[in-house]
Parts: sequence; structure tokens; C-alpha cells
Amino acid sequence: MPQPTRPKPPAASRRGASGPGPAGSEPTTPTTSILGAHVSAAGGLWLAFDRAAEIGCETFQIFTKNKGAWAAKPLDDETIEAFRQRARDSNVKSVVTHASYLLNLASPDADLRAKSVEALRVELERCELLGIPYLVLHPGSHKDTSESAGLRRVTGSLNKALRQTDGYRVRVLLENSAGQGSSVCRTFESLGRLLETSRQPDRLGVCLDTCHLFAAGYDLRSKEGYAETFAELEEHFDLDAILCFHVNDSKTDLGSRVDRHEHIGRGKLGLEPFRLLLNDRRFRRVPMIFELPPEDDMLRVNLKALRKLVRA
Repeated sequence: MPQPTRPKPPAASRRGASGPGPAGSEPTTPTTSILGAHVSAAGGLWLAFDRAAEIGCETFQIFTKNKGAWAAKPLDDETIEAFRQRARDSNVKSVVTHASYLLNLASPDADLRAKSVEALRVELERCELLGIPYLVLHPGSHKDTSESAGLRRVTGSLNKALRQTDGYRVRVLLENSAGQGSSVCRTFESLGRLLETSRQPDRLGVCLDTCHLFAAGYDLRSKEGYAETFAELEEHFDLDAILCFHVNDSKTDLGSRVDRHEHIGRGKLGLEPFRLLLNDRRFRRVPMIFELPPEDDMLRVNLKALRKLVRA
């Protein structure tokens, strides 16, 4: 597969992004957490920088294409240059993208799996051209075969997509699931297995979603529970693999296996897990992004709620 001929972004650091992409430079350890939101890219991908600035984001997440469609109009040179120029001019420390929800690398349907691999290749190419270092991916659903079989299919699918984009600097961040339906990667063990069996582990990382963790059965609501959760995680992969957090409260109870995001501090998690995470110095260089509808006026409210939890 031919490589993009347009400029590539600088390599991302092992812990946290080195910048929004094309303007990246060697990071310094921030004194506070890198906070942001998923914002709209409607009207032009570069406009996401303006929307992020309006609510005071240090980081943000976008879709680079329609999240509910397979096809994507190729990026033109004007879009690429406008995005890269905004990145150079912005104070944003990191940009993250999220892959389409249609992709299912764990599917037992070979045609759907092949379609998902090709769609992932396209998403990786778009990130590479825009200079975005991280692409968050839901690994998929095994469709009532077995978790083990589903993970084997994810590994094979990832290996194909990464081989087709060999030499790219963008990394795929595997997101943990709430365990809803037959979704894979509910546990740290399954995430660790995908990292371990990859032929290109340096092209992979992890995005941890707090809502998904809680719904999957990991209780973060106390210091003890928080410590136990990350101790268990370290039994399966290193903390350095965590390159992004989705900081979302949960509408549903512990172990519900139902993925429903709630505003910060207004759900079943409450404020304490976010206080612990935002003040955990191990993650001071990791982007922390909350996900609510981009048009929701509560984006500022949630960002303010998170910032109040950060100790100087």
C-alpha cells in the first residue's frame, strides 16, 4: 500500500502526545492535567480548534469523517494545510481522533471484517495526513462466538491494517468496553492480550474510558478501589501504554455492562474517581477528554467541574 506523499507528523512520545501534530515539540511535564472534550468538526476539520478554544480545551477529540458512514471523501490539500496551520497556531497540546462506530475487527463475518480493515486503513491515512498522533478504536464485537475468538480476529485485523500503513506514525488506541452485548475488551486481560499479540506493538496504545471501566465492574469510587484497579491493570500491561483517557461519568450502576455517559459528578461514579485521576501524577501528560454531544452547552460546565478537582 503506497504511503501518503504529504508531510508526516512528528513521532508521538511514549506517554502523551508531543503536541497537536505538525506543531509538536518535545513535551514538558504539565503542572495540571491536559483536559478537553470531543468537539464538532462540522464545516471544516480545522474549525475544531476554534470550538476547542471557545471552551478552554488543552486537548480535544474529533471524528475526521462521518462516524456513521463507511465512505469518506478524500482529504484535499486545502483541508490538510488549514488543519496543520491551525495546529501550528494553537495552544492545544494534543489532538485525538475517534474511528467510526461501524468498524468491527472482531466480527466472525469475513466480509465485514475486511471492510472494517480497509476503513481503518483509511482512517489511519487521514490521521497521518493531518498530523494527528492518536486514533481511538472500539475493537468490536465477537457476535456470540467467544471472547477468545473475537480477540484473535482483532489481532489479525490490526496486523493487516498496520502492515498496510507501515511507516506511519499515528498509533491506534484500543478503547476498553463496558462489556455490553458481545463487545470485546471489557477486561484489562483482554486489552493486554491484544497488545501482546500484535506484530507492531509500538503502533498501539490504550484509551481508558472511566464510564466503561465502572460499567464493566471496576470500582473507582474510593482510594482503595482506584489503587486496586490500576494495580490489576499493571498485571496485564504497563501504565505507559495508556495514551488517552475518556473521562465520563456513568448513568448506570457498577457492573451493569451498559455504556451510558453522564455529566461529570452527576452519575453513579460521582466526583471522587475524577479527583483521584486528575491528581495522579503518573498521568499528567495523558490527554483526558470527556465525551458528550458536541452541541451540548454542558461542555463548559463539565470542563469547569473537572478543573475544580485539580489540586495546584
